[in-house]
Amino acid sequence: MCRNITTLRGLEPAATPEEIEAAARQYVRKVSGVQTLSEQTKDPFERAVALVGAATAELLRELPARRQPPPTLPPLRRLSAASKVPA
Repeated sequence: MCRNITTLRGLEPAATPEEIEAAARQYVRKVSGVQTLSEQTKDPFERAVALVGAATAELLRELPARRQPPPTLPPLRRLSAASKVPA
């Protein structure tokens, strides 16, 4: 369903709260179909992001370590890695 959400388990260093929130936001956006927030959608959307983010953080804390790192970096790490590459 959410093919663009990247694996956060096994990252070194561990997934940050910002990465977890970004993944939660992308998931809620996908399942809700809400792309632009309105007065009617803002509160339920943000509550869902908080709930999914909390569940994701808990899941990542409780799962055992991965044997190999995930195959791709989350988008926030790709952006920071790209800014470190000399032009």
